[in-house]
Amino acid sequence: MAMISPDVDHEDDARSPDDAALTAPTAALFRALGDPGRLTMLRHLFTGEHAVRELTDHLGLAQSTVSAHLACLRDCGLVTVRQRGRSSIYSIADPGRLATLVGAAEDLLRGGSDPAACGHLAGDGR
Repeated sequence: MAMISPDVDHEDDARSPDDAALTAPTAALFRALGDPGRLTMLRHLFTGEHAVRELTDHLGLAQSTVSAHLACLRDCGLVTVRQRGRSSIYSIADPGRLATLVGAAEDLLRGGSDPAACGHLAGDGR
């Protein structure tokens, strides 16, 4: 996916940032990352792969909630799952790229961006 950058000319980029076909999938990806529970879950998965039960214990969430969050993350291609006996084991699908994306968001926040000030998002959690 082309990145929006103020110092890069995107005129000749076949996947320019204004490509309408990428708008909806990109928004869906950011919605998946926008839930505090899912983001916390991803941060824990950066430490290594985990079974649903381990995530449930670590996060203090109901198993059904953890499973729903994992389904969302899996559908967005952010995590992968494999079977180990009767357990489903989850891991980050592309740790390097996801770390870059999360790191860029954290850099924006350190630079003074305040998403909490946006009235459309205040208390929304989505």
